[in-house]
Amino acid sequence: MQQLSFKNRIAFNYIVTTALLIFVVFFIIFSIVKFSVYSHVNNDITSEAEKHFNEIEFVGNSFHLIHEQEWMEREHNTLDVNPVFIQFIDQNSNVIEKSPNLKQSTLTFDKENADNKIFDTKLVDNAIRQIQVPIYKKTKIIGYIIIAMSLEDVTRVLDNIFEVLIISYPVILILLFFIARFIAGRSIKPISTIITTSNIITKDNLRSRIPLPQNRDELFILSQTINNLLDRIETAVEREKQFTSDASHELRTPLTVIKGTLEVLIRKPRNHAEYEEKINFCVTEVNRLNHLVDQLLLLARFENQKQTLKTEKVYLNALFLDTIARYSTVIQSKNISVSTEFLKDYYLETDNYLFSIVINNLISNALKYSNQNGNLAVTIKSIGSKIECQITDSGIGIPAEDLEKIFNQFYRSKSSNHPEIKGTGLGLSIVKRLCSLLNIDIAITSQAHSGTTVILSLYEVK
Repeated sequence: MQQLSFKNRIAFNYIVTTALLIFVVFFIIFSIVKFSVYSHVNNDITSEAEKHFNEIEFVGNSFHLIHEQEWMEREHNTLDVNPVFIQFIDQNSNVIEKSPNLKQSTLTFDKENADNKIFDTKLVDNAIRQIQVPIYKKTKIIGYIIIAMSLEDVTRVLDNIFEVLIISYPVILILLFFIARFIAGRSIKPISTIITTSNIITKDNLRSRIPLPQNRDELFILSQTINNLLDRIETAVEREKQFTSDASHELRTPLTVIKGTLEVLIRKPRNHAEYEEKINFCVTEVNRLNHLVDQLLLLARFENQKQTLKTEKVYLNALFLDTIARYSTVIQSKNISVSTEFLKDYYLETDNYLFSIVINNLISNALKYSNQNGNLAVTIKSIGSKIECQITDSGIGIPAEDLEKIFNQFYRSKSSNHPEIKGTGLGLSIVKRLCSLLNIDIAITSQAHSGTTVILSLYEVK
């Protein structure tokens, strides 16, 4: 079975609801009209019964109408306009008197409705509404007055109303369906725009955006959400392209150097010292290449927002001291003065492995860019409910215009001015990514030739 379009489904659901509502309204209208008409007939019958009951004269155990000219009234004498049928019977159901408009017919006495009950019955083939009022002489019933009114006009009115409602019901629903379909089509027009825009968006064309509707309704929120999603996708794709381009460039450089060195090495026979020198150089480049691949894999691993964190209680003081001890050889070779200031024992609920990578990269950078006989200071202190970790070096520093770029992948500030300092430009990118995963705020302040300070803000475990 073919699925209805969204526009037709909206119209169909609207029509189903409206059909039920109109049915209830029509039923109530018909019921009110019917009740009103029958109430009017009942009132007329009751009024006639009271009027004729007061015009009865008793003679012995019999009775008769005092004013016989009453039968000459048009309503009792004809069948044309609002006929009222009157009939008097005795206790044996014998007809004593009846209105002229009954002619040869008689009203049927119904013993089951003998106590002032109004009910529907038939006179010949015509529908009538009838009441039977007992006539008492003292406490004895000596007869009945039967009064009936024709329901021909009532039936005609109700039938006409019923026909009008039955005919108008489907006509109204059909008209409402097309109206609802038209309105639904206009209401979901932004969805057509979304579909059109989505069809022209590809991996090579992510700049198109869905026009926002004027009304700030659910479709506005949907369009805005899709646009935000496209922004994130475009940013991710551009970042992936840039990462791939930079990674291929960074990987190509050491490979080219290694290839060139080996080609030079095999052009002619060389002595042992030259072979050893070139092989050691290639080993150094391979180590650099291996480190670069490790950094790239680490960065790619933590690009996943769903990285599972293994949270545990981490002793910050020991973590910093262990990291500094790991670089004791570098510290001694550059004669760097290291100072630590821990006012108390600090603990943090975080992923120990990931946080150790952050600290390791920051300490490594501080030592790498420190000058000979420089200083490295590590301070941990409490500020309100947070712990603030500061790593300060007295190295070459970072120019103010480069501070916003240092977290970009493969970016190295003024690397050509310091060819002796090796690096991949991925360390701070990894730090930034891990800080985001661990919910740690990171800030860097620096001045060229005056050193750099890195500040980590995190929550303390009491």
